[in-house]
Amino acid sequence: MKPQDLYILNQPENYRDILLHVVAVIEQVVPEATLEYKWKIPFFYIGKKPFCYLNASHKKQFVDVAFMDGFQLQSHQNLLIADGGRSRVKSLRYKTLEEIDNDVLIDLLKEAKQWLEKR
Repeated sequence: MKPQDLYILNQPENYRDILLHVVAVIEQVVPEATLEYKWKIPFFYIGKKPFCYLNASHKKQFVDVAFMDGFQLQSHQNLLIADGGRSRVKSLRYKTLEEIDNDVLIDLLKEAKQWLEKR
């Protein structure tokens, strides 16, 4: 089994459910994105360009769906979080599966893909 799959499957149930849902949405919306394992977390790439990554933060109790060019995105900026001195990355954070708004996630995935293709 691939390390990115093991990362997801070895998470506690609440994180695993969120991660599996987000992966399914990303694979549906951005089918050309490939899931790799970089810096000890699942990381989606489009071609050779980093797109977004997933991180289960047990200490802070959320799953981070982080967009590499999050500061460039226009939609849903009120929902994107930038902390820890991140100058490029912004993320959606989910503590429960029920918190996920698929419309917001899909909008941001589409916009992030368009932005990446322009670079």
